[in-house]
Amino acid sequence: MPATDTDALTTEGRNPYTMALDTMSALEIVRAMNAEDATVAIAVGQEAVSISAAVAGIVARFVQGGRLVYIGAGTSGRLGVLDASECPPTFNTPPGLVVGVIAGGRRALTESVEAAEDDPDAGVADIVALDITAADAVVGIAASGRTPYVLGAVAEARRRGAFTVGVACNAGTALAAVVDVAIEVVVGPEVVSGSTRLKAGTAQKMVLNMLSTGAFVLSGKTYGNLMVDVRATNEKLRQRAVHIVREATDLDAHDATAVLAGAGGEIKTAIVVALAGVSPEQARARIARHGGRVRAALALERDA
Repeated sequence: MPATDTDALTTEGRNPYTMALDTMSALEIVRAMNAEDATVAIAVGQEAVSISAAVAGIVARFVQGGRLVYIGAGTSGRLGVLDASECPPTFNTPPGLVVGVIAGGRRALTESVEAAEDDPDAGVADIVALDITAADAVVGIAASGRTPYVLGAVAEARRRGAFTVGVACNAGTALAAVVDVAIEVVVGPEVVSGSTRLKAGTAQKMVLNMLSTGAFVLSGKTYGNLMVDVRATNEKLRQRAVHIVREATDLDAHDATAVLAGAGGEIKTAIVVALAGVSPEQARARIARHGGRVRAALALERDA
């Protein structure tokens, strides 16, 4: 049988531990998948330096007023859209700050539009439509590391001066060659050969978690490990907001609720009011002077 381009991709190889997958019981399948999934976090950890460099680059673009843009096809694109959609409720970011773009458009979120990934010009067009500039960070996501749509998009983003990152699950990829920071998490052959929604998808999700969370933590969106910019848009989140204020200040539920109400529901403001003994207006001013960082706003009071 003649070799094809995919033969060199580890994500397309046959996993020696699941060669008899169709003969396994339900429990054996679950255990086999679990064993393979256990290797993913280790593979991601081996790319920690590259991931941290990407986080730093994204933060630098936020400082310039830029955006974080994820772009991918199929599972990779869906994961980017997912991460982008979860940033506003988690970190109270404006919807346009983190953008997820998928080949084939919105229809591709729920339907397979496989041919869309083969068009590099479509990737270029999507970058043009976003008016990407040097202030932005663009993360191309492709398990194979060679998806034409993603390569076209990243090349155009880099031409425009954007900070570019590539997330792939093979080594020495075409994507790695055209980005500022390459993150290549080599997870090996999938349980079902070539089904990169499995280990590769898990690895990509983990990396995107690190990129967005790391960037927003460094941008002052947490106090310790508390989500102090969470948007309380329903009863569960309103209860969480009170819990966060209690955790940060040691107030009881009644007093935490009162301080939060006096702060207009703003968790950061409530924490500074409670711990620094200032008015909500003074708390907001302190937080603003320190780029939204609660710890720095509190240090200012202690140093005064």
